[in-house]
Amino acid sequence: MGIKGFAMLKIGSVGIIEKEYLEEVTTGKKLIMGPFDAIIRPIAVAPCTSDLHTCYEGGIGERTNMFLGHEAVGEVIEVGEFVKDFKVGDKVVVPAITPNWNAENAQRGFAQHSGGALSGWKFSNFKDGVFAEKFHVNDADGNLAHLPEGVDPVDAVMLCDMITTGFHCAENAEILPGETVAVIGLGPVGLMATAGANMMGASEIYAVDCVDFRYEVANKHYGATHYINFTKAPFQEQINELTKGRGVDKVLIAGGGLDTIGDACECLVNGGIVSNVNYLGSGEHITIPRLAWNVGMGHKTIKGGLTPGGRYRMEKLARLLQTKKLDVKPIITHPLEGKFEEIQQSLDMMKNKPQGLIKPAVKINW
Repeated sequence: MGIKGFAMLKIGSVGIIEKEYLEEVTTGKKLIMGPFDAIIRPIAVAPCTSDLHTCYEGGIGERTNMFLGHEAVGEVIEVGEFVKDFKVGDKVVVPAITPNWNAENAQRGFAQHSGGALSGWKFSNFKDGVFAEKFHVNDADGNLAHLPEGVDPVDAVMLCDMITTGFHCAENAEILPGETVAVIGLGPVGLMATAGANMMGASEIYAVDCVDFRYEVANKHYGATHYINFTKAPFQEQINELTKGRGVDKVLIAGGGLDTIGDACECLVNGGIVSNVNYLGSGEHITIPRLAWNVGMGHKTIKGGLTPGGRYRMEKLARLLQTKKLDVKPIITHPLEGKFEEIQQSLDMMKNKPQGLIKPAVKINW
């Protein structure tokens, strides 16, 4: 009996297909459950902008008949013989990043790059993703996280990527209490970066976007203090004007293009940090103007990071939902319920951006 799921058929084409087995799509290797692994049935999933980069821009190259998706909460349906902390029937949060924890890069502190750059990102990159009747998780004890009691599985899907990536952006910026911060892009990751900056003690948060209602969410729920509409003038000029030429201590980038990092440097104080988590899915070169970087000697640090994965991080962040320190319901603007047709509908929403959209999510009915 085959496995049904929603897949990238090739660049520019998606659809619902049935496959004989789960696989590493770049090698054709069949994914079998090893002694440390688990098989999960999704109970809530969400699409991501990176799915659009992958499917429609060819951001990671050609993929054929690859199940999409890397954001899921699910139920354990099989475990390997050496899995200690999870059993069949457990409800779990599955991070988008599932490292091999015995790899050299994991021991160096960069588990998300275990096996090579970005290779902790397996789902819908080089391995069948979570938009299927079941999916495979390596190193289950290290990569699965228990769903806390009382946390809605649909809310918990935001932990898999949106929360952890947004918070990673703020963490990489090393925000100190009282510092001023700009956040570029108020999609779900940018809103979670705003929340992270606020929790870390930012005094003023300049939220950069062009959709008014997104700023309303950022201001009402996540601590943004100033709205910078980049369609009215370049955001760096507006920030410099509002700060009387000083600029901001940190810039968090969760959206934009190849020029955005350079633009950010133009409104960054000397000694400041630009922290980027934006997936640059097309183009060849990032542009950083020479003078914006103070001819290379301005002590302006530029960081780019893929969010860490792992059970410890997921369960720690999940406590923010459980204790209601963080509310993600304002970013889940389009909740759906069903199976694969609804997953396709949710991805179409991400592509077409209907009015009022921040993030769709799908509760799966089996």
